[in-house]
Amino acid sequence: MTAGVRVCRACDEEITDPADGVIVAHELGNSGPGWDVWAHREHADDVELIDPDLLRIMTRIWAARML
Repeated sequence: MTAGVRVCRACDEEITDPADGVIVAHELGNSGPGWDVWAHREHADDVELIDPDLLRIMTRIWAARML
């Protein structure tokens, strides 16, 4: 991917119109500032930001700590 190319996280298509793209999250990098996560305006609500398996595991850990 070249610099300046924005790809929608929901549909994996390039965002060609800058006015159509929105930042839906910022992911941290291991070294450096990280990167912005983009989506088309119409797909912004469809982006899953949390891995469902990770959420399931973390929910079990949090529940076990509450006991």
